[in-house]
Amino acid sequence: MKIAFYAGTYVKNKDGAVRSMYQLVASFLKAGHEVRVWSPDVNVHDSHSHRVVKMPSVPIPLYPDYKLGFYSSGTEKELDSFAPDIVHIATPDIIGYNFLRYANKRRLPVGSVYHTDFPSYLSYYRIGFLEPVAWRYLRSFYNRCDILFVPSSEMKAKLAGHGIQRMGMWTRGIDRELFSPARRSDTLREAWGVGQRVVIAYAGRFVWYKDIQVVMDVYRKFSEGRHADDVLFVMIGSGPEEDELRRQMPDAVFPGYLSGEALPEAYASSDIFLFPSTTEAFGNVVLEAASAGLPAVVSDEGGCKGIIGQSGSGFVVPARDADAFYAQCVALLEDRSLYEDLRQRGLAYAGSQSWDVINGKVIDTYLELVDRH
Repeated sequence: MKIAFYAGTYVKNKDGAVRSMYQLVASFLKAGHEVRVWSPDVNVHDSHSHRVVKMPSVPIPLYPDYKLGFYSSGTEKELDSFAPDIVHIATPDIIGYNFLRYANKRRLPVGSVYHTDFPSYLSYYRIGFLEPVAWRYLRSFYNRCDILFVPSSEMKAKLAGHGIQRMGMWTRGIDRELFSPARRSDTLREAWGVGQRVVIAYAGRFVWYKDIQVVMDVYRKFSEGRHADDVLFVMIGSGPEEDELRRQMPDAVFPGYLSGEALPEAYASSDIFLFPSTTEAFGNVVLEAASAGLPAVVSDEGGCKGIIGQSGSGFVVPARDADAFYAQCVALLEDRSLYEDLRQRGLAYAGSQSWDVINGKVIDTYLELVDRH
C-alpha cells in the first residue's frame, strides 16, 4: 500500500500531535507499506527513513513557529508520480483541502485524523461567533473523507453532534522507553533548585486557549497558602504569552521548549502534572506524564478527562475552576498513599498503550478501504 501523507507540520517532537504522526508513519513502514510525506513545516536536520517533501511556506503571523504552506501544480505532479493507493490528511487546512480534492478527483480513498479541536480555540481569540462557520467547513471536509479517526468516545460524540459521519477510533500510544520514571534526574532537579520541594509541572504551548490563566491562579494560591515553601512550578514549553506567565509566576522555572530526551527527563523529574486545557482533542501530554510517573489534574472539558477516566491516574475537576485544581494538587501533596496509588495506576495504564496495536487498527482500516476502491 502506498500512502500519501499530508501534515501541516512535520517537525520531529514539535508537539504531541506530531509525535503521534511519526509513530503512525513508523508503523506503516514497519508493516511494509510505502509512505511519502508532504508538509510546509519540516526541519531539514531531522533524519527520515522515508521521503519527506517540503512545500513552499511563510511563517504564520503571531505564531512564527508554525508555517502557512502552498499547494501548487507541482504538488499534483509529485502526487501523480508517487501514485498513492490512499491519501492520509493530518491537517484540514487549505493544503489539506487540496489533498482532499486531489483524492476525490482521482477516486482514491481518504483518511483523516482529528488531532486538534480547532473550533474550541476561537472563543479565546474573541471570535467565537465564527465557530458555526468553522464547523460547517469541518463537516464538509470530513464528510468527504472515507474515514475520520478520532481519539476518544467523547470527541466522537461531539463531532457526531456537529453532523460528522464515518468515524473510527484511534487513540494514542506511548513510547515507554522514552517516557519513563527511570529518566528522573537529580542533576536536573538540582539545576531547577528543587531542594525538598514537590515539582508541579505544566507542558504545552503558552497560549490562552490552553487555559494557562488557571495555572497562574493555582500558582498564586500556593504562593499565598500554607504550602508556599513546599512546591516549585516548572513551565515546560514556549509561546506568545511567556512574558505574562513569567510576570505572574516570578519564582517558577522556565526550561523552554524541550524535545528529544530532554522532554521525558523533565517529566520524570517532576512530581505532579497540572494541565487545565479545555481544548484538547486527546491530550498526549497527559499520557506522557502518566508514563513518566506523574499523577495529573485535568479539566472536565476536552479530551484529557478520557485518559484520566480510563487510567485512574489523577483527578478530573470542573473546567476553569482554579480552586478545584488547587485543592486536588494539595491533596496529592498531602496524601502520599493517594499519590502513589494514582502514580501506579498511570504507569500500569501507559504500559498497556502499545503503538503497534493501536496503529494496527488504522493500517487494517486503510487496507480495507484500498481493497474496496
